[in-house]
Amino acid sequence: MTDLPERAVASSFSAETSTYSADTDGISGGSEKRTTQYKPTKAPSWPSFFASTLSVFESYTYITSIRGRESKTGTHGWMTAVKRAASLGPMRRFQERILGVSKSCVSSSASEIWLLGSCYRVSHDDSSSDAESVENDIVAFHHDFSSRIWLTYRKGFDAIGDFKLTSDVNWGCMIRSSQMLVAQAILFHRLGRFWRRPSEKPHDPEYIDILHLFGDSESSPFSIHNLLHAGRPYGLVAGSWVGPYAMCRSWETLSRDKRDHVHDEKEKQPLPMVLYVVSGDEDGARGGAPVIYREDAELLCSEFCDGQVAWAPLLLLIPLVLGLEKINPRYVPLLKETFTFPQSLGILGGKPGASTYIVGVQDNNALYLDPHENQPVVEIARDNLEADTSTYHCNVVRQLPLDTIDPSLAIGFYCRDRDDFERFCARASELADKSGGAPLFTVAQSLKPAKPVHKDIIVDNSGEGGNSGIKNASELDNSSSYDHVSLDDDWQLL
Repeated sequence: MTDLPERAVASSFSAETSTYSADTDGISGGSEKRTTQYKPTKAPSWPSFFASTLSVFESYTYITSIRGRESKTGTHGWMTAVKRAASLGPMRRFQERILGVSKSCVSSSASEIWLLGSCYRVSHDDSSSDAESVENDIVAFHHDFSSRIWLTYRKGFDAIGDFKLTSDVNWGCMIRSSQMLVAQAILFHRLGRFWRRPSEKPHDPEYIDILHLFGDSESSPFSIHNLLHAGRPYGLVAGSWVGPYAMCRSWETLSRDKRDHVHDEKEKQPLPMVLYVVSGDEDGARGGAPVIYREDAELLCSEFCDGQVAWAPLLLLIPLVLGLEKINPRYVPLLKETFTFPQSLGILGGKPGASTYIVGVQDNNALYLDPHENQPVVEIARDNLEADTSTYHCNVVRQLPLDTIDPSLAIGFYCRDRDDFERFCARASELADKSGGAPLFTVAQSLKPAKPVHKDIIVDNSGEGGNSGIKNASELDNSSSYDHVSLDDDWQLL
């Protein structure tokens, strides 16, 4: 079963094929050239029929039809396959009912797609030259999407601690989503934003090494085992679910621990970049938009390099809560625009209790990679350049309306060097200026301490008409220091 995704991806990008087959659940075009109906020319053979039921890219009607035939087969292997398919179908449908997702999402009749800072123009007029350009962009988008590292539920890994759990099904989706975001950052750092997964082997050693980092054993630096250990102070426990803030802090702890264990100068840092978690204060409980301080970033970079150089690559994680029960609509356009940043790493988000990794947007829809696919463990050795990596990539593009995502989320950005960071800060400041007073986050040079005031009097310049006034400190104590913040913003920072 593990080679099915690879075959599906390969079939989608064949140079001799101008349409996507129905079983890829990928891109559906708006023109006649791009629209293909699945019409089998002959009855499938039994072996291929059962194989198709196990594919994650097959429609669920096949699974339904097989259930009625279960009793007609006498082969034990086929019986096992049927039972497995029947159990996978309801679980996947249940998860997708929670997420409210659709798989036929990317259309050439809609607006442009932004995928982690890259734009694909898939809308067109009636000109033939423009239609050809759109087809090229659709294929390019699909190749880009399927080259992103996909990390999902796994089963059969080494038992975790005292819990003896050998699978993270139903509780590990936030961990897997965060692994995907960090994996893209390392991929961009080592191989560049425009790296694409080749169809031929041997694989690039850097690519194989990245996959090894996220294996499912303690020997892999960024495994679920090691993340759980690092995240204990933040409530990260096997079998339970945590929010984006705790996940970001867990990554901060793990990256620091791994860096401290590298003693040989020639040894590679598992995370070859500074991790800067941006929040309002130490425990993340204070309200208001978080601030990215340039001086803090510079200090972290200097510490990372032991003072030898002034700057290092930077991974920014910004955990937010943008509403109470649901996301405040005023933040949706701002979230969309973050995907236009060249430094974009996407969003950890989804529905409550069902985290996903959002990698792109089209119109008001989020395009994401889904970790809720249970796959057997695959150990990727660093020296195995012929490894089957098909289960680390997905060509199924799913969508989720942006205004329905959980308001608790985290945004990620990767800045390669100081100039890239300054370009990011400029874009972030422009975005804050367009926010109407409710930015996602802001940028400042440094955290300036508050000026001291007399303990008995405080000058108040908020009087009507610009008149100054005097307040007793005792009066100030009885008033909220956040009275000027509109409650309509539903702002809370994790």
